[in-house]
Amino acid sequence: MTTSKTRSTPQDADSPADRSGRFSRVPGFGTPSARFVWLWSIALLVANVGIVATGGAVRLTGSGLGCPTWPRCTDDSFVPHGELGLHGAIEFGNRLLTFVLIVVAIATFVAVVRYASATRRDRWLTALIALGIPFQGVIGGITVLTQLNPWVVSLHFVLSMILVSAATVLVYRLRPHPRAAPPADSASRLGRRLAWLQYAVTWAVVYLGTIVTGSGPHAGDADAPRNGLAPDNATQLHTDGVFLLIGLAIAIAVVTHLLRMPEKRTAHIILGIIAVQGLIGVVQYNTGLPIALVIAHMTISAAMIIAVTWMVVEFGNRAHSADGDDDAEVSATAGSLRTERAPRGR
Repeated sequence: MTTSKTRSTPQDADSPADRSGRFSRVPGFGTPSARFVWLWSIALLVANVGIVATGGAVRLTGSGLGCPTWPRCTDDSFVPHGELGLHGAIEFGNRLLTFVLIVVAIATFVAVVRYASATRRDRWLTALIALGIPFQGVIGGITVLTQLNPWVVSLHFVLSMILVSAATVLVYRLRPHPRAAPPADSASRLGRRLAWLQYAVTWAVVYLGTIVTGSGPHAGDADAPRNGLAPDNATQLHTDGVFLLIGLAIAIAVVTHLLRMPEKRTAHIILGIIAVQGLIGVVQYNTGLPIALVIAHMTISAAMIIAVTWMVVEFGNRAHSADGDDDAEVSATAGSLRTERAPRGR
């Protein structure tokens, strides 16, 4: 994964070209600044993390079938009626939040498309995230139609995390004043390999966590099926993955610290997140999985995905910046053309 991209100078990025069109009179969207677009990308990331937390609250309160069908809430109504009680209100509220997320995604897409310094990759990434949200809603509907099948619920959670990871890449790419990446060397190439390995192991740990959940008591509904695995065995497998992740995180932290790499800050943040996540995991396991701690555990899982994704794109940006003189010349030429064309808009 590489994230280096050619942009105009910071002054050009903060003063994009005038543009015409239906959004030209909408505050901020007429001529989006670098900071404006970046803040919308952050909003998109936060909204995706938020839907993970609220989705967890639906399951943990036993409201997964509060609306017993999909896309309607009941066979004859899109909204819950009184007989569905609090569970119906919670499940329907989470469905409504999906529309809020869609609005944020559309706003972010419009801002990126109208941003003079946005690259084609930025626009495609934003579009894919926006399209992924309704697709994720369909998967959520399938979980309801399958009576909260634990394997489908796991897929639903993992897809949400994929959107979180993609939104993190977008936030990184749209930073208003990115610093020049140092050249790649043998140490940074080692760090990049370790970062990718850490990224892969993190995904494995997250998925194993969903399997633990699928074997445990929080099914989302009293009659929802379980995956049939022994909770203790699933938890041990998940824990083994966590130990491997801890080892990788320590290795990256040591390498980046001793060699004074700029990525060391992210490496230290990852260690801190793992420490907090591990503490919460141990406490929740030994206290009967209280709802508040499980929601916190899920939310911090999203923070972990953000951090390891950031680490990968940091090392990827450094590698891309040292691809060679020919690539640098092409990038410089593209940057010159972008700067010249920016006043005319796109």
